[in-house]
Amino acid sequence: MAMTTTTLIGRGVGGGEVGLCFNPNDDRRHGSLFFLFLSADPSSPPHRSLLLLCSPRLIIITRPTNEYALSSSSASLTCTTALLPPSRGHPRMDVIRKEALWINNRFNPHWVRARLPVMQQFQQRQPSAFSTPRGLGHAGRLVRMEQLWQEFFSDPSQWWDNRLTKKRPKHPDFKHKRTLEVLWVDGWMNPSWVKEKMASMTLSHIQSGDGLRSRVPDCFCNGDKLSKLCKEGRLKEALHMLELMVQQTTKPPIPAYVCLLKGCSRRKALAEGKQVHALIVQSVLDSNIFLANTLVHMYSKCGSVLHAHKVFSNMPQHNVYSWTAIISAYADSGEVEEAINLFHQMQETGLAPDKVLFVVVLKACARLATLEQGKQLHSEIIKRGFQSDVVVGNTLVNMYAKCGCTEDARELFDNMSERDVVSWNAMIAGYAQNGLGKEALALFEQMKQEGVHPDNVTFVLLLKACANLAALEQGKQLHSEIMKRGFQSDVVVGSTLVDMYAKCGCTEDARELFDNMSERDVVSWNAMIAGYAQNGLAQEALALFEQMKQEGVHPDNATFVLLLKACANLAALEQGKQLHSEIIERGFQSDVLVGSTLVGMYAKCGWTEDAREFFDNMSERDVVSWTAMIAGYAQNGLAQEALTLFEQMQREGTKPNEVTYISVLSACAHSGLVDQGRYVFDSMCKNHGVTPTQEHYACMVDLLGRAGCLADAEHFINKMPIQPNSVVWMTLLGAARNHGHVEIGRRAFDGVVKLEPKNAAPYVLLSNIYAAAGRKDELATMSLPSCFSKLFQLAS
Repeated sequence: MAMTTTTLIGRGVGGGEVGLCFNPNDDRRHGSLFFLFLSADPSSPPHRSLLLLCSPRLIIITRPTNEYALSSSSASLTCTTALLPPSRGHPRMDVIRKEALWINNRFNPHWVRARLPVMQQFQQRQPSAFSTPRGLGHAGRLVRMEQLWQEFFSDPSQWWDNRLTKKRPKHPDFKHKRTLEVLWVDGWMNPSWVKEKMASMTLSHIQSGDGLRSRVPDCFCNGDKLSKLCKEGRLKEALHMLELMVQQTTKPPIPAYVCLLKGCSRRKALAEGKQVHALIVQSVLDSNIFLANTLVHMYSKCGSVLHAHKVFSNMPQHNVYSWTAIISAYADSGEVEEAINLFHQMQETGLAPDKVLFVVVLKACARLATLEQGKQLHSEIIKRGFQSDVVVGNTLVNMYAKCGCTEDARELFDNMSERDVVSWNAMIAGYAQNGLGKEALALFEQMKQEGVHPDNVTFVLLLKACANLAALEQGKQLHSEIMKRGFQSDVVVGSTLVDMYAKCGCTEDARELFDNMSERDVVSWNAMIAGYAQNGLAQEALALFEQMKQEGVHPDNATFVLLLKACANLAALEQGKQLHSEIIERGFQSDVLVGSTLVGMYAKCGWTEDAREFFDNMSERDVVSWTAMIAGYAQNGLAQEALTLFEQMQREGTKPNEVTYISVLSACAHSGLVDQGRYVFDSMCKNHGVTPTQEHYACMVDLLGRAGCLADAEHFINKMPIQPNSVVWMTLLGAARNHGHVEIGRRAFDGVVKLEPKNAAPYVLLSNIYAAAGRKDELATMSLPSCFSKLFQLAS
């Protein structure tokens, strides 16, 4: 039997008519009785009804009686349904009598079951809007809630805004000044249109609970909104929001300051960071140690060490995080010695460093290659029990490797109680950086045998090792492994593959791989341009640069450095000038590395005056800039100018490096300035603490050899504190040929052949010396390797 509605029996809250329905076919003992609110519009369809769940098994079906609800969509009405709490076993039915409808009744309309699951999402919602309008039934409370929101939006100034000052979610968001009725923005009984209306309007003249007036958009009162703005990089909007938050409440929102400072750190937004700092000072929060630490960190990431140190100095007290922040600031800016000094100052205060600080200082030691300092830190790490930490262990391996102690690094690596892929990468990088590419590749095989999966960093390191070794076969094997493990689409791995093939001389393979890359960034283009330049294909490098611009890829400073070097190798002055114009157009003229390369390009093209003019006009000069200009003078035979500039460099406080001394010694050698060369070499060791390398010793042998001081040159080699390499002996052999000194030539020949027995050059030079001296008999008795016998027979 179908459900039947009885005659009209009364009126409900808000003017709606109430009718009684009975379902006699219900399988329960008393059937099912329920009330139905009838709207003024009898044509209103059932889907516009509101479902009110009174208990887990009982519901009331009501129709909306107010004009707004009747004009709303069914979806909106569905969102306004509410789950009502049961009251000690009986449903709460204040307005409607206790007649009810069973949820699982098989005679229920089909749309009822569709509405019920939607209602479950409102269960356990806090705060409960039913606690607000007292004395009304459930349906009446819905109507009253809608009326309160309409009153709120009609005159918001009559309500206190407590959203920023409330301590718990159950405390109301808005409270009426006269009636003290309350509202929650997220109340589960709110009409659906409330959130839309609040999101689309600005709340004007809402008086907060502490008596301050403000005009604040609702979104400005949400800490999640500020965090979202910071993550999206919309720092100016977030800063404006923070200013309004500070104005609206007397209790400053410290987490908001921290959130915005971290956003400035990520974006390196120094200007916005300074404005946040000003707000912190204005709020008298600059003595807060947590905020001060965050400020130091922000200034550090933005590259302003002076501001970071100023904040640090003004702090009333420091904790370990404070010291870590300021030490990191100096270490990241390249002032590694100051970072280590600060670490010692912290130890003098009695504070114990934590493992994070040890990692920072170890990285600083690695940059400076201060092995002794690193060993002291290692001892202290063991004493404090941090040696088992995998991050500390990885940093120690990296420190020993950067200091050239690959054996110590490997011993530490082998003894680590726990190793991750970063550990293996650190050891592989250590081998690769010290020219031990074969050991790096062997370690990779061991890594796979132990079941450790390599990541993209592993393959990048190994490919660089293959590139340095020109190990094409191993590089191809790695390429296959990369394809197998699915890293071929990684843009960094792809760029390194291009670089590896190019450095192995396979520019065609490199170009094919480059053209087939699914994604290319500026690093990929730079790798291919560098490959052409390194293989003497400067014209192809310049053509690729034009293609790069046509495809809309913006070059960076590294692109221009590579192209300028290509022009220098070609002595292509016109192309170099065109690049100079483009550098100015794109704003790279102030980049110190680009400027230094421009100086070198003009000098190598023989335009030393133009090079010097550009050098003098540089806004910033570093040791690379000075070295480029000194090398330019040396290459053009202007030794006196090179020495004068070298002295000016030292007067202006720039410390020369190893490359600078090579350029100065080369200038002295080409001009025969033996005394000046000796003085420079001695001052390098004694005054500036630069340890001579094989290149410096070869320059000195060349200097003495060109001046005809062959005996002094040989004596100099024999007194070297390190074993001379083949380049040093070849330099002496070339000088002996130029001056026709047979005996010294023979001893230099023996030195080269001992190190490189398959090198044909020393045999050619010695044969020239014998031939020039008329000693053909000794030439005939030379024991030649089988690979050179036929060559010399043909030559004779």
